[in-house]
Amino acid sequence: MQGTTRTQTPSQSGAVYPSTDRTVPTRSPDRASYDKELVHSILDEGYVCHLGFVRDGAPVVLPTLYGRVGERLYVHGSTGSRPLRMTGAADPGLPVCLTVTHVDALVLARSAFHHSINYRSVVVHGTAYEVTDPQERRTALDALVDHVVPGRSQDSRPANRKELAATAVIRLDLNEVSAKLRTGGVNDEPEDLALPHWAGLVPLRKGYDAPVADPGLDPGTTLPDYLSAL
Repeated sequence: MQGTTRTQTPSQSGAVYPSTDRTVPTRSPDRASYDKELVHSILDEGYVCHLGFVRDGAPVVLPTLYGRVGERLYVHGSTGSRPLRMTGAADPGLPVCLTVTHVDALVLARSAFHHSINYRSVVVHGTAYEVTDPQERRTALDALVDHVVPGRSQDSRPANRKELAATAVIRLDLNEVSAKLRTGGVNDEPEDLALPHWAGLVPLRKGYDAPVADPGLDPGTTLPDYLSAL
């Protein structure tokens, strides 16, 4: 699948991540960006990341929730989860690759070869470590809840001691990071432009339906403003 390239526009801050051998794509490197504001915006808009690591010599990729606090990502799971156990204090950390992707449009070309998608993605390489400090764990768990719905952590019961004991949190610093994007329209060959096949973009958008209250909700409980804002 081919497509148009994207001209990189630096953010107002001008802050960028350093490029490394692992963050420079071998295909379409002109679509890569190391702009911190762009990376943060892509991460903050997503809900699910894919966490990749090696277990018993074989690759494993798990979908999971995440949250960002500054230049650090937090991922949570059960304390019985093997990958999270591999990040414990007795281990040197777990080498991981974390990815987040948004699909913005389907690109339908006249030729099958030039079909593509417009997308925004982030790839993070690094070593994940278990979070053991109580205050950082609280911060991380609040970030995970607020990443899904901003403001929700202050409008729900915090985890109790039993729940905290069953929950593991790992951190991954944003040091080796890159974004990659595809925007624009169809990139057909000149000789195909006269073909009688429809070509263009099918935009995708994220939306929310009206919240559906739990049947057991107290009748006096009103819909919070942060949900109305969605």
